[in-house]
Amino acid sequence: MYPRPALRPASASALALALAFVLGGCVPGGGVHGKPGAASLRDPYFPRIGNGGYDVQHYGLTLDYAPDTGRLKGTAEITARTTQDLSAFNLDLDGLTVDSVTVDGEKAAFHHAGTEVTLRPGEDLRRGATFRTVVRYSGVPRRITDPDTSEEGWLRTGERAVGLGEPTGSMAWFPGNHHPSDKASYDIRITVPEGLKAVSNGELRAERTADGRTTFDWHSAEPMASYVAMVAIGPYKTRSIDGTKGTVPIYTAVDPTAVNSGARLLKELPGIVKWQEKTFGPYPFSSTGVVIGRPGDSGYALETQNRPFLPGPTSVATLVHEMAHQWFGNSVTPKSWRDMWLSEGFAKYTEWLWTEHTERVPVRQSFADAYDADANWTFPPARPPSAVNISDPPVYGRGAMVLQRVRETVGDATFFRIVRGWARTHRHGNADTHDFTTYVERESGRDLGELWDAWLYGEERPWLE
Repeated sequence: MYPRPALRPASASALALALAFVLGGCVPGGGVHGKPGAASLRDPYFPRIGNGGYDVQHYGLTLDYAPDTGRLKGTAEITARTTQDLSAFNLDLDGLTVDSVTVDGEKAAFHHAGTEVTLRPGEDLRRGATFRTVVRYSGVPRRITDPDTSEEGWLRTGERAVGLGEPTGSMAWFPGNHHPSDKASYDIRITVPEGLKAVSNGELRAERTADGRTTFDWHSAEPMASYVAMVAIGPYKTRSIDGTKGTVPIYTAVDPTAVNSGARLLKELPGIVKWQEKTFGPYPFSSTGVVIGRPGDSGYALETQNRPFLPGPTSVATLVHEMAHQWFGNSVTPKSWRDMWLSEGFAKYTEWLWTEHTERVPVRQSFADAYDADANWTFPPARPPSAVNISDPPVYGRGAMVLQRVRETVGDATFFRIVRGWARTHRHGNADTHDFTTYVERESGRDLGELWDAWLYGEERPWLE
């Protein structure tokens, strides 16, 4: 869910940088003999995404969007820290044109080929240094078709548009290190024609209109993986609720066509958050909410951080699922796309818990239904065969079954202590399957090797005692 023009020195003086770039040597006077950062992080399913040699701390995105033409002008200010002596580094960007680049205020040479923008600073960067890259770019952002044929990236329908990013679509609307292992804080400023709303993650810090255009300033202080960054543009009806009624502040945005049909979801949202806090521990972000678009605005609901995006009013169970991701997926983020079951298995299991809580359908019944479904047994949840399969039923249903088997083995009290501890221990971080199995065994005092072998990694449907 990657398609691939020439070295563009920013000035005459940058020709020397370009030559150094091609020859691979250090720029005279740089004082550091660095090496280029890796052009990918070798994710097992999306090997071209992500970049090495640095860790992004903050994205400052300034976006100006013209719905009539679909054209986007953007400036990305990226603050990062080097993890090695660095002579060059890469950013992921798909389909847009890079107009200029500076690193620490100095023009830099760059080369954009396919989804990779390779930058060469005027001087090499020392390991442990914090540096700021400013990329100015423009163009008509594109849809990206995933291996499973779903669409992400920039989804435009008339005056409306939504930027969605799982797993790689965020590089369709801003340059960055687009791998879930590199999380950062964000400021996203979006200017659109007056009369439209531009909704994003975090808190709305300011909204101002001048000369027929309105600018919205959004701030996300907590770390966020780029795949759950979001921009939704349209004639939304918005509402803010402060945090004085026992929950975190809530900001919702609903398409005018969905105001009536989406009312139940808005009514249920505060109660869902309170129930999930009791189950999983404190809500991990400083605000919450939801964006409800129209059917067809996207082909799926997505757990965009702080406020999920729903393509029209959906079931309450879907909202419960996407809100569970605020703990499992958004706060505790997979280290790689191989670990997606840690997000989706928890979210599916949360649906089972909610059904038991509201409809008195026992979790064991939901487990039995999932066990009987052949679609859940085509591969082990921790080993999807390829990128095509990371959103297939075993990742969800069998992933949830793994959790229920752990619960039955260690007991309710220990299980829910483990779940809350897992969310707390890895809050705003990354984790993988090994981290999870190790944590469960340590906290339960049990060797669960046979359980993992059968339910998490096994190829066959295990027998139930």
